[in-house]
Amino acid sequence: MKKGDLVPDLKLKDQNRKEFNFRDLVGEKAFVVYFYPKDFTPGCTKEACSFRDSYQEFQDLGAEVIGISADTTASHAKFSEKYNLPYIFLSDRDKHARNAFTVKASLLGLLPGRETFVFGKDGKLLHRFNSMSASRHMPEALDILKKYQN
Repeated sequence: MKKGDLVPDLKLKDQNRKEFNFRDLVGEKAFVVYFYPKDFTPGCTKEACSFRDSYQEFQDLGAEVIGISADTTASHAKFSEKYNLPYIFLSDRDKHARNAFTVKASLLGLLPGRETFVFGKDGKLLHRFNSMSASRHMPEALDILKKYQN
């Protein structure tokens, strides 16, 4: 995906096993989609909790946060419950979302990539950020949304 592209028309199951369609957010609110390797790992937990700790700021900007990994809906449910994560987690077992968003693997293909996408209310990609550093994703996404609001 490149800047200006419309969010893919894709349906995945959330942590409550409910079907989620990205296109349902278009025209409703801006949103951040972040891909991460695995629930309960140190870096991924740190990243998820950083989005949790700033979730109200995202909400105040009229934006939703969505985390995606290949973990099961049951794993996402446990992960979000254990760390009190208030936003949406989607299960991408078949890598349909990773392929649609063109998220590449990291570390010589050994780990699923860690990448964040920021979409405007119109569903168009404003910014794409790729880094294995878990701590950089939330502030980058928040900064882009703040600039977009002004």
